[in-house]
Amino acid sequence: MTRISLPESFLWGVATSGHQTEGRNSAADTWFLEHTTPSLFREPSGPACRSHELWETDLDLAAGLGLNAFRFSVEWARVEPERATVSTDALDHYERVVDGCLERGLAPVVTFSHFTAPHWFAAAGSWTAADAPVLFAEQCDRVMARFGDRIAYGVTLNEPNLEQMLRAGAKLPAEAEALKAQMLAAAAHAAGSDSYASANVIPGDRLEEFQAAFTRAHRAARDAIKARRGDLPVGVSLAITDEVAVPGGEERRDARRAAVYDHWLREARRDDFVGVQNYERVVHGPDGEVAADGERNGMGTAIAPASLAGAVRYAHEVSGVPVLVTEHGIQTSDDAQRAAFIPAAVRELAAEIGAGTPVLGYCHWTLMDNFEWIFGYGAQLGLHEVDRVTFERRPKPSAKAYAEVVRSHRGALTDRRN
Repeated sequence: MTRISLPESFLWGVATSGHQTEGRNSAADTWFLEHTTPSLFREPSGPACRSHELWETDLDLAAGLGLNAFRFSVEWARVEPERATVSTDALDHYERVVDGCLERGLAPVVTFSHFTAPHWFAAAGSWTAADAPVLFAEQCDRVMARFGDRIAYGVTLNEPNLEQMLRAGAKLPAEAEALKAQMLAAAAHAAGSDSYASANVIPGDRLEEFQAAFTRAHRAARDAIKARRGDLPVGVSLAITDEVAVPGGEERRDARRAAVYDHWLREARRDDFVGVQNYERVVHGPDGEVAADGERNGMGTAIAPASLAGAVRYAHEVSGVPVLVTEHGIQTSDDAQRAAFIPAAVRELAAEIGAGTPVLGYCHWTLMDNFEWIFGYGAQLGLHEVDRVTFERRPKPSAKAYAEVVRSHRGALTDRRN
């Protein structure tokens, strides 16, 4: 298969998030929920991957793969651990990370909220509170004021449609939904508040309320970021399964798309790009989902390297704006699957780009095995494994496979210039 030539500006990166890697994010809502009884979280995040201390090691790993981009989140809970109390030390830290990226030739792709928020925010109405958009805009403004002149892309919110996707796909059993409600009620009681909420554990009966709230927050954040730097590309990242239909399944497919993606893809028409985060494909038939043949990933669905291209195509068709692949990966304990999956998926993505879909870059999720939210440390998606005692990062074969994909494309650009 002939390699599709990608533009020199194309980003090759890895995606990470603060709470999942940094460790001891103790002022965050997620940390509070991890230590609530009962808790939906399998285990506490604890030290995570100690990336708050080992961030230079992590950037060196990314640069060593030949990448030119690094996606990470600025943890609001670290910057504003108590309401109206801003930590200059936290801003100093994230400024060092941004500068460390630039020193290594990595474009900083900054996520302003990757699910987590401060505990005080969660206990005071969370995202549905009347002042939530203003509070989030203030956080975005202080981040931009400190180092917004040096970042490459801004992602306001990470997967504000995740809960719709999980509910539509029946990804969480009924008992998990019940435990979620019990956990949030216990957290509210422990916090001495009327309610408690967090971005990726939303009760099913509040999804529409939170969608409207996230939309207001996204718009306020975008305006605050643009007020500081009008030329910075800003967008929102969305969880997008590749929804496909066999004959007779089109109505079910379209209903899923309407319920899970289309609000946000229409919203993205006002943005500079839309972030696409894809991990699987679902096949719809006239009577429901159709089990596809083939090898399975850790999520129990058939491995489909073309799913990313399909998700990217649909996202652009509806939004009309360029796509940045802000996450793509595979949950599996068998790294041979990952090592084969990455080049196959990138080939399909490159073909989609060659067919005319504008894609700005590709960030693989993730640099290393980390804290995968309610699943704790059981789910493995990293290019590196992390020793849970020493925190040593060890490359898997998939790291070499991804580095080779990047080298072949970036090397081809060098050959063309010469």
